[in-house]
Amino acid sequence: MNAGISSRALDYSVMKVAALFATFFIGASAWAQSDADAIIKCSVEANNVDWQAAPQYDHLERDRQPDGSTKTYEVMMILGSEYQRLVAVNGKPLSTEEQALQQQLLDEVIAQRKRESPAQRAQRIAKYEKDRKRDHMLMEQLTVAFNFNVLGERKLGPYEVYELQATPRPGYQPPNTETKVLTGMRGKLWIDKLTCQWVKVEAEVVHPVAIVGFLAQVQPGTRFELEKMPVEDAIWLPKHFSMKARARVLFLFSHNSEDDETYFDYHKASANEWK
Repeated sequence: MNAGISSRALDYSVMKVAALFATFFIGASAWAQSDADAIIKCSVEANNVDWQAAPQYDHLERDRQPDGSTKTYEVMMILGSEYQRLVAVNGKPLSTEEQALQQQLLDEVIAQRKRESPAQRAQRIAKYEKDRKRDHMLMEQLTVAFNFNVLGERKLGPYEVYELQATPRPGYQPPNTETKVLTGMRGKLWIDKLTCQWVKVEAEVVHPVAIVGFLAQVQPGTRFELEKMPVEDAIWLPKHFSMKARARVLFLFSHNSEDDETYFDYHKASANEWK
């Protein structure tokens, strides 16, 4: 009899604990779902601040070529737009002769930009800003093209992050050709809990997307990855970007391309350096 009572009591206790765990996980899931929008909104605000600040910084950029070789550039702001000067190949500084050539090219660009008319300068800067806005729009549209679910919290490198799953949002209407690819993608975001900054973003194409105006189709296997890092105060800028593009041009011929770029040594650009 006592054994039977103990057994029923144990069964009841197990069911009660199970019910408490179920209630906890249902509540946690509801909290995560409802909080996803707040996390994304906070991250959008942080990204906008970063985007506005980016032209204030010069940096180095190392591009990996398809054959595995690398070229490193000094990326600097000169009178309103970027200029890239080659400084190393495969991690080795240029020869004295090559350095002199790169300095000559830089001097010519500076002289040319100083001679520009106001209209010419405005046109050049407008093109630079247009390219910046195009790239920024792709990042912005990530936050409206997908529905987000918080998968949990974890540590990614030195950062405590929220891990979010991104799935295509039904009815999303891309504003331009470049963002149409998002309709066929899914991805993940890792967002720093303290600053709302994107520590890492991954996205991949999971079903073909037709780009009618270009008679092309973006294929599964296309993916990109972006990592960011703090450079000063609350400003985070890109640390690494990679992309593998798989497309069928004219819906007949395959076209593949790859980009792999690492950014480092950010420092404030001098506004008076080229005047």
